[in-house]
Amino acid sequence: MTQPDDPWAKWRKPAADDVAVDRKPSAAVAPVDTPKPAAAPEKSAAASAPAKPAAPAEPQENVAPTPPTGTLGVLKTPGGETTGRKRPVRGGALARKPRETPAAPSRQREGGRPEGGRSASAKPRQERQGEWQEKRRPEGGRQEKFGQGRDEQKRDRRPAGENPWARKPASEASRGNAGARPPRPERAERPASPPPAVVASAEAPSGVRLSKVMSERGLCSRREADLWIERGWVFVNGEQVSELGSRIDPDARIEISTEAKKDQAKAVTILLHKPVGYVSGQPEPGCIPAVTLVSAENQLPQSGGPEFKPWMLRGLAPAGRLDVDSTGLLVLTSDGRVAKRLIGEDSEAEKEYLVRVSGQMIKGGLELLRHGLELDGKPLKPAWVKQLNEDQLHFILKEGKKRQIRRMCELVGLKVIGLKRVRIGRIRLGDLPMGQWRFLRDDEAF
Repeated sequence: MTQPDDPWAKWRKPAADDVAVDRKPSAAVAPVDTPKPAAAPEKSAAASAPAKPAAPAEPQENVAPTPPTGTLGVLKTPGGETTGRKRPVRGGALARKPRETPAAPSRQREGGRPEGGRSASAKPRQERQGEWQEKRRPEGGRQEKFGQGRDEQKRDRRPAGENPWARKPASEASRGNAGARPPRPERAERPASPPPAVVASAEAPSGVRLSKVMSERGLCSRREADLWIERGWVFVNGEQVSELGSRIDPDARIEISTEAKKDQAKAVTILLHKPVGYVSGQPEPGCIPAVTLVSAENQLPQSGGPEFKPWMLRGLAPAGRLDVDSTGLLVLTSDGRVAKRLIGEDSEAEKEYLVRVSGQMIKGGLELLRHGLELDGKPLKPAWVKQLNEDQLHFILKEGKKRQIRRMCELVGLKVIGLKRVRIGRIRLGDLPMGQWRFLRDDEAF
């Protein structure tokens, strides 16, 4: 049995014991013929071994030695370099040469191709790209899609400046597309729609607010009424009302629950003889509020009167102001009914004052104090004014603007040097000492 030819035998490295190859350069190398191995008996150790390549032929004499090129011993042409582009040997890539700058002159190879591999007649890349853009881009400057605009004749027929994407008129489109769908007829303009009709405004809700009716009837203040309504303590015609802002008939029957009566019984009204230097309302810088005088030590004892508790100060507020330089009766209350009666918009409670003045009153000044003056651009209500002596006046007012008496006196040439309030409504200051206070009794009312 013969050994098959080994196709890779001529690339195998010869064994060390083979005949040494003559490494001297030769002009040509004869093709190497790989001898076929001789037939050997089966199951022989020599049969399994690959055939050894024969030693290369001896170099010819009288020929100029030429060194082999490459790993396979390929020779170059006598011209010096191989024609055409070099191809890489199996298993490797040909190293690229660095590209030379355009300024350097290119050296021409023997084959007519420059060293960079591009023919001498080839145009630079920028010029070719410009020609390609001019060929692909229409006159309008918009780049066409691939495959469009190649027909120069069709492109030349289009007038300059015409929009290729504009819609054609219906007549022209029908001539060009005979089998196409007919154009949609133009829609007739709709007549101008009439102005929208003015919707009649909804009727105002009937009735009066429940909290206002309760305040007018003297049941409580509006703030207390809203609190009671929210808690469900108010009944209108026998039905419970718990929604704020509810409106009712002004003549409806209103009842309050026992809880509301107990809450109202906790309200207190205090009569204080305010000294000079205390402010009646919100404290000012450097001043002390008058409510700080309400304590157990400053209370005037009364038979059958309630005992002072600290919780009574909660919600206590002045019902009517009194200047820091004035003295006299000041009412502090947490009862909304009392506050409405004294400082409400429709309050008719009288306030009586004793005033000490200085200066010379103008002619007819007393008549002006009674009626005819105005403050802040609004006329004052008629007042009762009497002159007690040369430096003392007696005032009774039904309104209480800020520093009203002092400003009225200045308008007639007088200056107030002392002011004392002695009565509010039907409640008099009496013999209450300055700086002390007492509760409003059950048998008293303003």
